[in-house]
Amino acid sequence: MLVGTPIGNMGDLTPRAVETLAGADLVCCEDTRRTGRLLSHAGVRAAKLLTVNDHTETRAIAEVVARVAAGERVVIVTDAGMPGVSDPGERMVRAVAAEGHRIEVVPGPSAVVSALVVSGLATGRFAFEGFLPRKGSGRSRRLALLADEQRTVVLYEAPHRLARTLADLSQACGGQRGVALARELTKLHEEVWRGSLAEASTWVADHPPRGEFVVVLEGAPQPVEPDDAAVYEAVRDALTRGLTARDAANETARTLGVARRRAYAAATDAAVGDTDDKPMIAHPGPADGNGCRH
Repeated sequence: MLVGTPIGNMGDLTPRAVETLAGADLVCCEDTRRTGRLLSHAGVRAAKLLTVNDHTETRAIAEVVARVAAGERVVIVTDAGMPGVSDPGERMVRAVAAEGHRIEVVPGPSAVVSALVVSGLATGRFAFEGFLPRKGSGRSRRLALLADEQRTVVLYEAPHRLARTLADLSQACGGQRGVALARELTKLHEEVWRGSLAEASTWVADHPPRGEFVVVLEGAPQPVEPDDAAVYEAVRDALTRGLTARDAANETARTLGVARRRAYAAATDAAVGDTDDKPMIAHPGPADGNGCRH
């Protein structure tokens, strides 16, 4: 079973989570000391604890799968929040599921959702990015993707890397992009700062960050749809360069990002308009018997 644990405030441990922990034969956790304190706070007699972190999760899979197959109740927790979200648990769940065993979840606090809903930014559509790569081309590619991402983005960052990440985001997305910085969520000194990326860099310089941060980034603005006049001028320009209506429509749709049907309609109109603008040429009619033409 996956059990969510408090991200700061111990009062957020649910009764169902306590009941599940109390009935566990094995509790997989990142830090046995921290989980031991959690169990003690909940009044739960400590079950067998197994350290499952980023370094040991793969090695622990075989033991956990065997215990589940034997009918034992195995619980997975992390130091804070939901297992498997930028924390150990994902590989364990995949392995247990692959063996056909049932997996249950006891929902609990989540720093991702908590920061998102308190940020003041759009919550209807969002993307979770976890931690950005620390350096190299991987980091550059992710920053470039975030610059165009129209959904609200939630990511984690360590305090000693926060200033650099904000500077990189500002360069990639523009200093006016909105952002919220959340720390110590649900704790006594909970803090949420809101503003622009440029302002955030100044704020962090004046307030040395402490503790892990959740950064909530405003999505990229929706691209402005070209109006009919712009589409018409684009296809006319293509037609004057000798392109057919079909090729002019394809080029316009590609360069302006509009539907090909719309571009083709404009190209057809432009082609007709160009024909209508041409001067009429008088063609002589047949001559009658007197030499006069009609």
